[in-house]
Amino acid sequence: QVQLVESGGGLVQAGGSLRLSCAASIRTFSNYAMGWFRQAPGKEREVVAAISRGGSKTNYADSVKGRFTISRVNAKNTVFLQMNSLKPEDTAVYSCAAVGASAYIVYSSSRRYDYWGQGTQVTVSS
Repeated sequence: QVQLVESGGGLVQAGGSLRLSCAASIRTFSNYAMGWFRQAPGKEREVVAAISRGGSKTNYADSVKGRFTISRVNAKNTVFLQMNSLKPEDTAVYSCAAVGASAYIVYSSSRRYDYWGQGTQVTVSS
């Protein structure tokens, strides 16, 4: 009953920017904490950013702090990931995830999330 669809991935040169979107078909979207994860070939899946259900709390991986911004518009059932100053090491499949949560709670472990999107490819060239 829960569907997540990512969009916005593509090919970009190092130093460029991309904005990923995640559209959620969730009846009570504002009750779900959301996260963005990525997985590159040969590497484990890692959390990129996470946001509380109201959007007031966020967490970021150290590797993307200062470059990426997670946000959400609950009225539109959408979560965004703004990616600036992209580096080749950012190349990966990016997925969004959702889990029902209490207010002000952010989860960074993939094991916490119940629902996942199909992923969108981000490739950063040198």
